[in-house]
Amino acid sequence: MALYILAIIILLPLIEIAVFIQVGSAIGVLPTVILTVLTAVAGTIMLRQQGLSLIMRMQSEMDAGRVPGRDMMHGALIVLASLFLLIPGFVTDAIGLLLFVPPVRDAVARFIIARANVTIVEGGTMRRREEGVVDLDEGDWSRTEDETSPTGAPRISPWSGDDKPGS
Repeated sequence: MALYILAIIILLPLIEIAVFIQVGSAIGVLPTVILTVLTAVAGTIMLRQQGLSLIMRMQSEMDAGRVPGRDMMHGALIVLASLFLLIPGFVTDAIGLLLFVPPVRDAVARFIIARANVTIVEGGTMRRREEGVVDLDEGDWSRTEDETSPTGAPRISPWSGDDKPGS
């Protein structure tokens, strides 16, 4: 996986430069720069429009007591699409515009989810299960004033009175 990421980091700028040269030679320098700026503006507008509607859907899902998992994935992909549109280049702009299309976003989300290992944890406290660790809640321990530690401070103990081990 790390090799793929490294290849993308190296190859993407090279591909963008090659496409810039091709587009610049076909339509000219000024139109190429204007087109690049327009795609960044379009990405900002699309993020605002689709992002607000997505937030409204997520809020209604949470109000209904459901986890907006699908909408959260779409939100992450919309942010990624906006970042691609803000990065100067025609290849990243094409990827960003494709990610703003809901059916494409659904397909990408399904692809990612199929390869992800997701653990859903619902409310409640999780206790540590390591050897040598005693994980107590506040109600599980008490402070005893009759015994003191070697430093003279009161001893904190989970056992009270007759519950002490060995008694």
